[in-house]
Amino acid sequence: MEIKRDYYLQKLIDRKNNHLIKIITGIRRCGKSYLLNHLFKNYLLDNGVSSNHIIMIALDDDGNSDLLDSKNLRKYIDDKILDDDLYYILLDEIQMVPNFEGLLNGLLRKENLDIYVTGSNSKFLSSDIITEFRGRGDEIRVYPLSFKEFYSSYDGSKEEAWIEYYTYGGLPLIMSYTKEEDKMNYLDMQKDNVYLNDVIERNNIKNKEELEKLIEIISSSIGSLTNPLKLARTFKSYNKNTLLTDKTIYNYLSYFEDAFIIEKTLRYDIKGKKYIDTPYKYYFTDIGIRNAFLNFRQQEENHIMENIIYIELKRRGFKVDVGVVEARDKDGRKQYEIDFIANKGNNKFYIQSALNIDTKEKREQEEKSFMNVNDFFKKIIIVKDNIKRWRDDKGIVIMGITDFLLDEGSLNY
Repeated sequence: MEIKRDYYLQKLIDRKNNHLIKIITGIRRCGKSYLLNHLFKNYLLDNGVSSNHIIMIALDDDGNSDLLDSKNLRKYIDDKILDDDLYYILLDEIQMVPNFEGLLNGLLRKENLDIYVTGSNSKFLSSDIITEFRGRGDEIRVYPLSFKEFYSSYDGSKEEAWIEYYTYGGLPLIMSYTKEEDKMNYLDMQKDNVYLNDVIERNNIKNKEELEKLIEIISSSIGSLTNPLKLARTFKSYNKNTLLTDKTIYNYLSYFEDAFIIEKTLRYDIKGKKYIDTPYKYYFTDIGIRNAFLNFRQQEENHIMENIIYIELKRRGFKVDVGVVEARDKDGRKQYEIDFIANKGNNKFYIQSALNIDTKEKREQEEKSFMNVNDFFKKIIIVKDNIKRWRDDKGIVIMGITDFLLDEGSLNY
């Protein structure tokens, strides 16, 4: 089964021969290797690039163990370059090569090479890339399957697909399983043997139990305001003898962020036009992994839906903040929250996520924050119900979650 990932494929196509190292990052098992070694390679072949001008090496293949030495790898590549025509270099799991930074910088000096690399998150993180390849690297961030990508290969109705997606997430291999037990087992295995172990090994963490407890707490409170000090107090309530400090919690959370497991979003004061440093919110890159951290116990569709909307906005290239607007009512000054402010270029959208607005009171509650914003950018409420998109007499657009997820241009209605 081939799952189309046209959005990311186009990003690679747009960056062809731009004289930068194309660096494909993202949570492990999200499909980076498949994108590069299958989809992009086939695109090159279909568009006239001869196979002997595509040098593709899977560095996690035992058959290529001799190429894990950077000098051997460089010689192997140099020996494949037989003319001055353009060659495409596709290196998968480049972090397995010691001194890969020097190797890539050396290859970049050859004018007839177009270089693409992927790396697993345990040793090839966004922060590392920014430091090492400043001005010479072009990062393409890959997320797990969007709902649109998931649904394109799903055999069932939209409603059934939505339930599967918000339960098991979008790691591509999840679609190869048909039984619920197998899906849960797969996600449990990834959670324990891939994601947690990556964080522990990379950062030399000794207290695995407290690290696991922290990610469970974050999992159970997605979309809730928090900070390290608040989390330290939560730990104290579980274990009065814990030595875990807010500084250590801050570090642990940054490790999970670097591994692309969670993302932090700041609050933005709309009227004051400034960021509020704390508290903030965390969302999971893949909702299936989040559910696995909780053993699939907490399935609050409203919070899960909010998480999925956030990741979809990020996937579409938006910068996403949590909105705060202060206003006066009969009880004095009060802060109202807008779930998301999505910015891209000159476009800005205010978005509320609501399971439903089937009563006048619920609708007024969701609209109240919007009514205190004194600008004319579009305001949108996304609900779980499968409804036809419409605009009310206040100019607020209401749309269903699957409508939003399946239509890339849904915000422009």
